[in-house]
Amino acid sequence: MIELLAPAGNVSKLKTALYFGADACYLGGKLFSLRSLADNFTDEELKNAVDYAHTLGKKVYVTANIFAKNGDFAALERYAKYLSSIGADAVLVSDPGVVYCMKNAAPALTLHLSTQANTTNVMAVKFWKEQGISRVVLARELSLKEIKEIHDAVPDVELEAFVHGAMCISYSGRCLLSDYLDGRESNRGACVQACRWQYDIRKSGVGEDGGYLSVEETERGTFFLNSKDLNMAAHLDEMKEAGICSFKIEGRMKSEYYLATVVNAYRRAFDEGYSEAVERELLCAAHRDYTTAYLLGENKKTVNYSDSQSKGTCAFIGTVVGKEGDCALVEMRNRFFSSDVLEVLSPTKTGRFSVGKIVAPNGETTEDAKLVQGIYRIYPPFSLDVGDILRKRVK
Repeated sequence: MIELLAPAGNVSKLKTALYFGADACYLGGKLFSLRSLADNFTDEELKNAVDYAHTLGKKVYVTANIFAKNGDFAALERYAKYLSSIGADAVLVSDPGVVYCMKNAAPALTLHLSTQANTTNVMAVKFWKEQGISRVVLARELSLKEIKEIHDAVPDVELEAFVHGAMCISYSGRCLLSDYLDGRESNRGACVQACRWQYDIRKSGVGEDGGYLSVEETERGTFFLNSKDLNMAAHLDEMKEAGICSFKIEGRMKSEYYLATVVNAYRRAFDEGYSEAVERELLCAAHRDYTTAYLLGENKKTVNYSDSQSKGTCAFIGTVVGKEGDCALVEMRNRFFSSDVLEVLSPTKTGRFSVGKIVAPNGETTEDAKLVQGIYRIYPPFSLDVGDILRKRVK
């Protein structure tokens, strides 16, 4: 079975991802996750997330993929038992010690191996299978040819691979830049993303001997550690043929709008086939220049030289939060006007309309919706559903 797997940085993002077509979500608790700066989930929220996904026939995988230290294991043992008790569909792990701990603490718990484990070959997958791992999230550095070799050699281990989102300049994410430059431990979930910064070199000394030296990689700037974003939407069939069963979108720190846009585009690509319309959708949210990275073979053009990140072709205007007859209640996220033409982002429909009448939160008619997160009433020419998103073309 093919699975579209989406990130969820909090409860609202979980619901957005599932609404727009994800088959499963991966998310983190307040501890042991490599995205500790996301909102993440309390223990109660984890249980509610699992229950909610299961009512939809969908799955939740919980991340516990830090590289653990001695002092972590008592809490990890309790955590494993708790995740097993609430019915989490799997736990993502990368540290051999964490694998050992969780297997002993909660034998019924399904374990998936995180991409942080740098799994790049057949022998490694065979080894992890013997340790009780049922699915391996492969290293991003592999080609489709290498993935197929692994699948052919170990067909009973599920293979998961990233299909879209941010890439790390370091080998499968194992980086110490954040630790050195900001004191935040990247391998324990607190990466400051120092690879996205623009760099200068400074002379030692003061006066005429001091100051900054120019470091120009290109005329557009100096971002020599800043990787492009992965985009494999045009190659899903090839990934299936190589043996991938779970197609993973990166982005627990990304916005709900980003998540809705990307999940919706990939759902369409899986259900209807890849098209130029899918590719246009993937330009709507903020992103870096796209790359297929190493999946199609050796690739030396994976660095994004132009800037840290580019804006998308659409602006997030608001989310439909209710309906009253022919009126849609919209929680505003970016300013819009009665003269604007908006597009609908929805799992069930497409469409554009001129806004026209707007009723402000105070009940007065207005031409300018400018109160951030205010609930505005609009009257589109077709029905909108709770959860649908409205956006405006800016490019």
